[in-house]
Amino acid sequence: MSSASDKAVGRFHPGENMKKFVLAAAIAAMSTSATAGSAEEPVMEAPMIVEQTAASSSAAGVWIPLVLLAIVAAIVVND
Repeated sequence: MSSASDKAVGRFHPGENMKKFVLAAAIAAMSTSATAGSAEEPVMEAPMIVEQTAASSSAAGVWIPLVLLAIVAAIVVND
């Protein structure tokens, strides 16, 4: 049988105190903010710019046909 002295303020009740502790711990865990990393500004890398280089000479593709034409002209002249 329980008497009025069991309900006195400051008396330790394991079941009730454990429930309050678990409830307080759950509320504290839910109220914290989740952070991934730090609060520093993210570092953005500069975009890579690819520059195409120009050919060494605009007439570079013309030399082979000119040399072949000169060879054919030299053969025709020698006949």
